[in-house]
Amino acid sequence: MGLLRATCHALVATGLLALAGASQAGIEFSHAIALHGKPALMPQFKHFPFVNPDAPVGGHLRLDATGTFDSLNGFINKGVPADGLNRIYDSLTVASPDEPFTRYGLLAERIERDPSDASWIIYHLRAQARFSDGTPVRAPDVVETFRLIKSQGAPAYQAYFADVVSVKALTPLTVRFDFRSKNNHELPLIVGEMSILPRHYWQRHAFDKTSLEIPLGSGPYTIASIDPGRRITYARNPNYWGWQLPVNRGLNNFTEVTYRYYRDGSVAFEAFKADQYDIRLENKAKTWATEYQFPAVKSGQVLKLEQDHENPSGMQGFLFNTRRSPLDDIRVRQAIAQAFDFEWSNRALFYQAYRRTHSYFDNSELAASGLPSPAERRLLLPFKASLPTRVFGPAVLPPVSQGDGYNRDNLLKAQALLKAAGWHLDKTRLVNAQGRPLALEMLLVQPEFERITQPFKRNLARLGITLNIRILDAAQYVERLRQFDYDLTVGGFPASSSPGNELWSFWGSAAASTPGSRNLTGLQSAAADALITRITGAKDRVELVTAVRALDRILRAEWLVVPHYHTPVYRIAAWNRFSRPPRPPRYGDGLDAWWFDAAKAAKLGGRATSEAP
Repeated sequence: MGLLRATCHALVATGLLALAGASQAGIEFSHAIALHGKPALMPQFKHFPFVNPDAPVGGHLRLDATGTFDSLNGFINKGVPADGLNRIYDSLTVASPDEPFTRYGLLAERIERDPSDASWIIYHLRAQARFSDGTPVRAPDVVETFRLIKSQGAPAYQAYFADVVSVKALTPLTVRFDFRSKNNHELPLIVGEMSILPRHYWQRHAFDKTSLEIPLGSGPYTIASIDPGRRITYARNPNYWGWQLPVNRGLNNFTEVTYRYYRDGSVAFEAFKADQYDIRLENKAKTWATEYQFPAVKSGQVLKLEQDHENPSGMQGFLFNTRRSPLDDIRVRQAIAQAFDFEWSNRALFYQAYRRTHSYFDNSELAASGLPSPAERRLLLPFKASLPTRVFGPAVLPPVSQGDGYNRDNLLKAQALLKAAGWHLDKTRLVNAQGRPLALEMLLVQPEFERITQPFKRNLARLGITLNIRILDAAQYVERLRQFDYDLTVGGFPASSSPGNELWSFWGSAAASTPGSRNLTGLQSAAADALITRITGAKDRVELVTAVRALDRILRAEWLVVPHYHTPVYRIAAWNRFSRPPRPPRYGDGLDAWWFDAAKAAKLGGRATSEAP
């Protein structure tokens, strides 16, 4: 079999063997694949540029998590999966965090495709790839992974891979994907991102049920121990098959990685101060500005780092569920948006640390600005009758206040919008023609977010709108979001430098009625669907950027979200027992390239390489 396989590979390489009936004209074999253009790194590359390939291995990294977990299966729409499960799995390819959208082979040694025909792609697996029990990773494992995901996986996965028509094992080391369209240029790349599961394991286990049984993977770590709901520890696998691959050198340098769970962010911060975990990504401006004054910071035992990045900001905000009345009325949504006083909040709550988010793709070239370009108008005009007129004007911006805490001008605008929508004041309550008051519920999972929602609530009360804030535990919160059982919530839509198929789950019409999808706002728009199709089929960067900007205009004009804020830096606090490469990657925090520094740890005293009691 080995001789036959080698002979077949040699014939393919010389263009003498046609695979699955495909013409050899224009077919490329590559170590990597880029959505647009060419991969930056040649086949002979030794490691990613941002890593230290000689980083020492050792030490125990402790990280924090919020809430709880009750499952080790992160692929289904049940339970709350533990953090860090991606550490135990390999995928066909991995991203280069220095490039907008390029994937380099991991389980896949070579990638075969026709750049002019995106209806298929073939991945050639590495013969040495192994699951953690020593079983070889083979093409039938890839086939079974996609069968399980498409038949039993979470709706987000099902939407993501909806246009995968078939997955076939051509040989034990060769797997072919066929797609519904030849123009979805992103899909051949993103199928390579899926964690590959062991067929022999899942033949003996129920995939569609939550479980705390430790699953089998093929990645650089295995699960060493769990304390359900409290902590999970991953151990670096010394027998991992892929340590010497260029895509792995200088990464995953810790012998153990533990996620410790805390009730909320405030408790987690106190735990960090007490050296119960090592690295904290700080997402609260007030905390960063005022509360990193404890002795360990002053002495240099804890470092405060602000690390620039080029990631699009995405959109965080108060999300409207437009499936529910009266939030199905755009005038009501726009009126409510007037009540969030960012300028006052940034001064009084955030120490001027944030920028207001205007776009779903802020901090990038993808954000719409000013009037639509001629190319954007051509994409939007066929849907003019169904779109808000403001789509064709300057890109919609959130309201700006005087920052004095009164927000008078914006609230007057809100009153006019509410009146036009049929709402009027009855003493202190806003009611409709039937006398029904405008009362809404905001779901939260982080109690510390109340300091931001309470001023918003007070402004809404001045309009006669009642906002009830309900704080739920993680399990309840996740389940209510899955069932779209809310009026408003705090949430977000992450953005990549090359948006694509994930947009179907965020904004696709079909996802709006699919429980568990990420279409939390309930948007159903033929125009948005058409633009997502255009985005996923973009043949070059210019076409993609144009279509994303047009989509951005629609999302902003529909007032689906009350935009919050963002910062173009990572705020990282770390106990000074680690070293890191000279520069981080362009996209991402680069923490997987850090390593334990025994000399620094010795200066700190106390914990060195083992878990603290």
